[in-house]
Amino acid sequence: MKADTPLKAQAGHLSRRALVLATAAAAGVAGLAPLSLAHAQASAFPSRPVTLIVPWPAGGSTDRHLRVLAELASTHLGQNIVVENRPGAGGTLGPSTMAASAAPDGYTISQFPLGMLRMPHMQRTTWDPLNDFTFIMGVSGYTFGFTVRADSPFKTFNDYIEAARKNPGGINYGSTGTGSSPHLLLEEIAGNAKVQLNHIPFRGNADLQAALMGGHVMAQSDATGWDKFVDSGDMRLLVTFGEERTKRWPNVPTAKELGYNVVSSSPYGLVGPKGMDPAVVAKLHDAFKKAMDDPKHLAVLDQLNQGMWYRNGADYKAWAAETFAKDKALIARLGLSAK
Repeated sequence: MKADTPLKAQAGHLSRRALVLATAAAAGVAGLAPLSLAHAQASAFPSRPVTLIVPWPAGGSTDRHLRVLAELASTHLGQNIVVENRPGAGGTLGPSTMAASAAPDGYTISQFPLGMLRMPHMQRTTWDPLNDFTFIMGVSGYTFGFTVRADSPFKTFNDYIEAARKNPGGINYGSTGTGSSPHLLLEEIAGNAKVQLNHIPFRGNADLQAALMGGHVMAQSDATGWDKFVDSGDMRLLVTFGEERTKRWPNVPTAKELGYNVVSSSPYGLVGPKGMDPAVVAKLHDAFKKAMDDPKHLAVLDQLNQGMWYRNGADYKAWAAETFAKDKALIARLGLSAK
């Protein structure tokens, strides 16, 4: 029996050593599990369709643009990108709802219109435009114009302004929502011209077009969703708001040319909820960047008279922060700041 004692002791020692090593290994795996799981999830992304929120009604210029871009990006991402229209609140309802309710897993993203950087200056919001989002990339900017029906008595933009001068508050126009770029640029022009206009907000481009064609508003300020109406002769384009005249409508003057000192293009891009995995952001960025360079996408931008406005995620967020600070002064100057 004594001869067996060293062997039993050695076996006991080995068992204790194995237990210690097994426990340490288990602890190490447990410590690495969250990181490994996150890496595995990012590597598997996307394993199902991605939803792209367009915060405007179907049929408008933004919807037309992003549906084509999403279709092209789907081929590079390896999953369908499904466009979901969630209009309201001047384009801020869709992104803000996503920020509050969507998981930061990359399966729900949204267009981020410029109004997101202005609305918090104008009213209390439950969301922060810089800290509640992950910035994926900048995409494009609009060409804004001011149109009337073909049978309107206003033949030029100056005719419209002079009518407002003679009838303060009696001359109206529609836009895609309070605080949207089409609204603020017209209010800035009204301030520069020292006239009072009656603003009527709509949920989006498609609703606004229908209202103008139905005679419910006298004029509209909007992006180029009106292009087909202008080209068909159903609407008259009185002015555009870029730095230079457009290639598509070279006979139409800019507001800058007419002396109103207003230029606007309202850049926009794509965002997700805050806290997204950088690897997932990179996959989305790369798929959409390849789509942006596709000839089919370039053709749509040309059709809408929009330009490329590419920014990577970091540059896009830096631009957003700078614009958010700058627009605070514009909102205050127009008397639209939150009380």
